[in-house]
Amino acid sequence: MRVVIAEDNALLREGLVLLLTSAGHEVVAVAGSGPEIMPALLEHRPDAAVLDVRMPPGFRDEGLRAALEARERIPGLPVLVLSQYVEESYASELLGGGTSGIGYLLKDRIGRVDEFLDALERVAAGGTALDPEVVTELLTRRKDSPLDSLTPREREVLGLMAEGHDNATIARTLVVTERAVHKHIGNVFLKLNLPPSDSGHRRVLAVLAYLAHMPQA
Repeated sequence: MRVVIAEDNALLREGLVLLLTSAGHEVVAVAGSGPEIMPALLEHRPDAAVLDVRMPPGFRDEGLRAALEARERIPGLPVLVLSQYVEESYASELLGGGTSGIGYLLKDRIGRVDEFLDALERVAAGGTALDPEVVTELLTRRKDSPLDSLTPREREVLGLMAEGHDNATIARTLVVTERAVHKHIGNVFLKLNLPPSDSGHRRVLAVLAYLAHMPQA
């Protein structure tokens, strides 16, 4: 996989380069500030981009802006955005531009190497990877919503779906059968008024879109 990295912290940036190259990926360019991101992406057209949300010169949302612009100028570019904290508005804005090939992780997740690499590979393949803490925010921020009708187990299943996991992984995580997972997913779709589907990521994307755009109370 060919990857562009945008991260202003030199130590973390070099750590990401080492992590990805050790895993067999190729880092084709690195950017240390917001203005450097788009030229690198347009020149190299990578298989995926890993971008910090807050970059110089303003340390506000330069990385997020670059991610959104890149998705417009390079349609379908898989982007994994990194953030120091859970910033729900950033996740919602990313999802609002289309959820295929999108990831939003907290930087702490990088230290869990297998989880980070798995998330990047899911995003590069056109899937989704939302940090569990972000998913928790999306699931709990709203009151008096259809989410309230879900059972605790159905909420667990929905959360794992939103993170981008398939039925087999959900079954292993919850120590239940895949048949049970399939049943729970059917109940989730029914209660959220979403059309059921067995077409892989489209199920997850539908749920993510629902959560991202549902009005707050």
